[in-house]
Amino acid sequence: MLNTQQNTQSSPQVMGILNITPDSFFSSSRKQTEREIAERTLQIVNEGAEIIDVGGYSSRPNAAFVSPEEEWKRLQSGLKILFREIPDATVSIDTFRSDVARRCIEQFGKLTINDISGGQIDEKMFDTVAEFQVPYILMHSRGTPQTMMQNTHYDDPVGEILQYFSDKIQILEQKGLRDITIDPGFGFSKTTQQNYAVLADLEKFQVLNRPILVGFSRKTMIREILHVSSEEALNGTTALNMAALIKGASVLRVHDVKEAVETVKLYKSIYYVC
Repeated sequence: MLNTQQNTQSSPQVMGILNITPDSFFSSSRKQTEREIAERTLQIVNEGAEIIDVGGYSSRPNAAFVSPEEEWKRLQSGLKILFREIPDATVSIDTFRSDVARRCIEQFGKLTINDISGGQIDEKMFDTVAEFQVPYILMHSRGTPQTMMQNTHYDDPVGEILQYFSDKIQILEQKGLRDITIDPGFGFSKTTQQNYAVLADLEKFQVLNRPILVGFSRKTMIREILHVSSEEALNGTTALNMAALIKGASVLRVHDVKEAVETVKLYKSIYYVC
C-alpha cells in the first residue's frame, strides 16, 4: 500500500504507470498484449518503483469514452498478468467508477484506488472505498476527460483546490476512511499557467497533513513550455519532479521509472544526512 505516513522528512515513492489502453497520450506507454503487459510490469519493478498504477481508461483530455464493462475487461486481464509476474506487487487502480473499483478489489484484494474525479463522477466511490477500507488517491479535477478542459476558470487556483481537498477529506473521514493521498491534478481542468501556479505553491498543501502525489510525466504543461513532443519531454518531467520533491511531494507518478528513482536518490542526497 501507499505509505501514507510520509511527509517531506521521509522517503518519497515512485509509482510506475501501466497503461492497458489503446489511446494513452504517450503512445510508447500503451500496452495491449500479454507479453507487453508482463514486460512492462517487470520493468516497473526492476527499475525500482514501489507502486504500479494500472489504468484501463485513458484520462487524457478528450479521451474516447470507454464502457464500464470494457474498462473492467482490460483491468481484469491486465491484473491477472501483473500478479502472475509479481504476486506481491503494490498496485493502484486508475478508475473513477465505483463498480470497477469494487470488482477489482473483490477479485484481486486490497488495492489502492486512484480516482481522477475525486468522487465527483461516481457518487458511490466514497462509500465503496470506505466499505473496503482501501487506500484512496483523491485527485482534483472538474468534469470528465471529455469536458475537463472546458472548466478552467479559477479566481484563486491554490485556495480553491485546497478547499476542495479539505471538504472531501472531511466527507471521507466521516465515512471512516483515513488512508487518503491527495493529488492536485496537474493537467486536469487547468491551463498550463495554472498548473505552474499550483506547483509554485505546492508546499501549501502540506497543511492537509496528507501525502501529496504529483503526475507531470510528459504532459502538455511541459510540452507547451519547451516546444517538444511527448517523446522529447523526459528531461522536463525530471526537472518538475525534483521541484515537486523539494516542495513536499511524497509520490511521483511516472512513465519513466528509472529516471524518477534516480531523481529521488539525488533529492535524498541533498536533504538527508546519510
